[in-house]
Parts: sequence; structure tokens; C-alpha cells
Amino acid sequence: MAGTLYVVATPLGNLGDLSPRAAETLKRAAVVAAEDTRRTKTLLHHVGSPADLLSFHAHSPESAPRKILELLHAGSDVALVTDAGTPTVSDPGAGLVAEARARGIPVVTIPGPTAVAAALAVSGLGADRYVFLGFLPRKGGDRRRLLEAVADSEWTVVLFEAPSRVAGLLGDLAAACGAGRRAAVARELTKVFEETRDGTLAELAGYYAEAPARGEVTVIVAGTGKAKAPEAPPDPEARARALLAQGLTRKDAAEQLAEETGISRNTAYRLVNEL
Repeated sequence: MAGTLYVVATPLGNLGDLSPRAAETLKRAAVVAAEDTRRTKTLLHHVGSPADLLSFHAHSPESAPRKILELLHAGSDVALVTDAGTPTVSDPGAGLVAEARARGIPVVTIPGPTAVAAALAVSGLGADRYVFLGFLPRKGGDRRRLLEAVADSEWTVVLFEAPSRVAGLLGDLAAACGAGRRAAVARELTKVFEETRDGTLAELAGYYAEAPARGEVTVIVAGTGKAKAPEAPPDPEARARALLAQGLTRKDAAEQLAEETGISRNTAYRLVNEL
């Protein structure tokens, strides 16, 4: 009989937040797969767990998940943990969980702390609906696209960021969303120097430019409160002329026109050929 893969949430900082069920699971598991074995070793010592530690993180070789799956197939229970919070939430592990489920291996959640919910709870911003985008790309088109998504979001948006890049992120958000958009920055949640600061994006960007953030940081940005108005579909004839002017063949222009405007391929071919 296969073992069970337990996805175990661990404290963000305060060890008192470890649930009794999580502590018992860590004590019973034969193996604990950890993002940082040094940090997890302290946690296992705290609960008195004799489990073997196995390194498993975003840059682990392909042999690491294979080893975990082999252990599970052999009947060993494995607890998956991250440095802090809930595994697979902007942390490695989703692929392992998916593969375990595909193989019929039982997967059980041991819920608990998550920085997303903790930061939302103290932000003062709406949390009935929210969007979680994790860490934004550092640069390029993908970063611009996600900044625009934050700016257009009807609902509160939650982001993670490294402390050294918080001021830069807030500045970019202010440029994309408007300087007056409300936001909050929560850092070192549940730890000795926990702090949550709220204000406009411009105010927060200025503050953290002068006083660089330290520790784990979660940024919460207020939504617009209204749905984005749908963009008007492009005029098919004008778009067809533009595509032909770019040098596309009539066939390629018709296919792209159908894809962009939603008209049928036959209609697109007829329109292009009539021009």
C-alpha cells in the first residue's frame, strides 16, 4: 500500500502557530521533504520528530521528486513543507502533488498559516474577493502585463516581493495604478518585528525608498471596485486593410483577422479578397 503525501502548513514565524495536527503529522511521517532543511531541522526538533529530512526546492534536480515518489510507492508517509506558510502557494510542490495524484497516491492537506490570508486580514482592504499574483517578473513585457492586470483588477490584489525590491515594486505600481490607489505592506508577519503599513501607493513607495524593508514582505493593493469595461472589437475591414499593409498574404491576413475579431474564417477570407 502506498504511503500518503501530507502537504503541511508551517508557521510564518511564531512556532506557536503550528497546529497540533501539523505537529503530530511531522512526528509520524517517515520523511519530511523541505525547502530549506536547516530551517526545518529546527522545527522538527521543536516537535520531537525523528523523521528523515530530504531537500526539495524550486531548483532541485529531477531526481528529487522521483525519490519522494519512490518512497511513497514503498509505503512511507512523506510530509511536504516549505520555509514558512503553505506549500505550493508561490512555493515548489504543485508538480509533485499533481504527479502523486496521477499515480493514485493519497494526498492530504494539513492546513494552517499562509501569508496571503494573514496579510489580507490586517490590511484593512477588501478581502471578500481577491487576486493572488505572487512574485511579479523582475522586468520585461510579463512584468508590464501583470502591472496592468493589477491596475485593472476589480478586486484586491496580493503580491509577494523580496525586501530589497519593495520600493521599486511600489513605484511601478503607483505608475500603473495611479499614485492615489490604496495599498498596504505587511512584513515579518507573526514575528517580533511584525509591521503593517497602509496608505497610498505613492506614500508607501516614498516611505520604503527612505526606509528599505526587511524580512518577508506581502503587498496588498486595493481593487478598482468596478469591472473593467470590455474593449470594443476591432473593425474587421479596417483591421484587414492594416494586416495587408503589413505585407501579410491574403491567406495569412484572413486567418489572423478571424482570430482577432471573432468573425468566421469564410467571412474573413471574403472580406480580405474584396479589398
